[in-house]
Amino acid sequence: MEKGNKQPLLSSLERDEDKQHSLSGRVIAIAATTTTTTSSFFATYKADSNDIPPITGVRDFFREFYNEFKKLWFLAGPAIFTSICQYLLSGITQLFCGHISTIAQAAYSVEDYALGLLSYGAMLGMGSALETLCGQAYGAGQINMLGIYMQRSMVILHMTALIFMFVYIFAEQILNLIGQSPEISKATGKFSIWMIPQLFAFAGVFPVSKFLQAQSKIMVMMVISAVVLVLHTLFSWLLMLKLGWGLVGAAVVLNASWWIIEISQFLYVVSGTCGRAWSGFSWRAFQNLWGFIRLSLASALMLCMNILGCAVMVAVGLNAAISVRVSNELGAGHPRSAQFSLFVAVISGFLMGLVFSLILFFKRDQYPSLFSKDKQVRELVSALTPLLAISLTTDSIQPVLSGVAIGAGWQSVVAYVNIACYYILGIPLGLILAYKFDMGIKGIWWGMISGTVVQTCVIFWMIYKTNWNNEASIVEERIRRWGGDTDTAPDPQ
Repeated sequence: MEKGNKQPLLSSLERDEDKQHSLSGRVIAIAATTTTTTSSFFATYKADSNDIPPITGVRDFFREFYNEFKKLWFLAGPAIFTSICQYLLSGITQLFCGHISTIAQAAYSVEDYALGLLSYGAMLGMGSALETLCGQAYGAGQINMLGIYMQRSMVILHMTALIFMFVYIFAEQILNLIGQSPEISKATGKFSIWMIPQLFAFAGVFPVSKFLQAQSKIMVMMVISAVVLVLHTLFSWLLMLKLGWGLVGAAVVLNASWWIIEISQFLYVVSGTCGRAWSGFSWRAFQNLWGFIRLSLASALMLCMNILGCAVMVAVGLNAAISVRVSNELGAGHPRSAQFSLFVAVISGFLMGLVFSLILFFKRDQYPSLFSKDKQVRELVSALTPLLAISLTTDSIQPVLSGVAIGAGWQSVVAYVNIACYYILGIPLGLILAYKFDMGIKGIWWGMISGTVVQTCVIFWMIYKTNWNNEASIVEERIRRWGGDTDTAPDPQ
């Protein structure tokens, strides 16, 4: 392998097999037509005839940029809207809690940002393993494997939900142990037990969502999320404020909202709208579970630390869109298209993050009043807004690059990068700034920003040095090892 190239980062799951196994069918044809490449964004490749032509001038660049921009945002627009709707389920509940009592708001915030965000991020990340496998299988024409992959993921995520359930049950004791006030610990513990059904809704929602995304069936997810958001807002007001159910009402409505999303999406899948992608339940879903768990855990470590408020849902939507674009194009043998997709996505993510940052910065004295009546809370949020604006800019690029990594199947190595950047650099630096230099919460935040910047630079460098021809050439072998039929020709794209 030439200098600057890297081995496929899913290889940790495949060490027991011969790495030099010759590829069959279309992959041989791709490999036979490749030429020596340069490590740049616009390297010249000679791949599948349906790949985009080499970019040789400004006119070619803007033509392909416009074409890819349309493809990307056809996916990203509905995905962003869906992400925002689902995020607002929590945001609206928090808003109503702020109008009940300070204890209710504190209990909801602790549960949502400590337990809820942990379980949501971990299970969303584990579900993102499907973005690699389903996306590449779909691009390679292995449509029948999508339903198998989805069922494997659902089995694993329900097992994960069972583990998290015990954390929810003993939330009060855990919070008391780490020094939280008894009053808040008791209220949070009670609320957490009510929120256990949401865990099992997550276990179904995320695999089905990734299954649909891989086929570009985003619109149905958007419609379902929008309808649920409207109903969630109405019933939150009715149960929490009008009928006075308080936190119990919040739990009832949140659980119901997520279960409606799960059931609606699954009914859409089994109704026959997905063709060969869903052929019914299969015992094959229980095969190779350990390998799937390892890929899912790597995905979870990679993604569970990347959620920062409603504005970052734009980046999460782009993350989903670019992972679909990259995995589909690599699966179809289009390395140049995959490469150019990531370039368009990075530019889009940066511009969207910059816009949100500017809006927050100039409205920093107005928007905090939406979330709390407490003057001190509003003043603190306003003072922290400049840091939030910086975070939004950096965190709008990083999820896009992570989406590229998911689409290519690099979760394992990127997971290690995340651990190093956050737990070896970001968190220790934040604690030093907070306590050694008396910077308080700003110091912790600066540490996390530093970790994100380093993480972004490392992933960017990995992408820059990637041989995209090599990435395209290993996809069919990966699909074969995960149970696909390598003799099946890809569907026309």
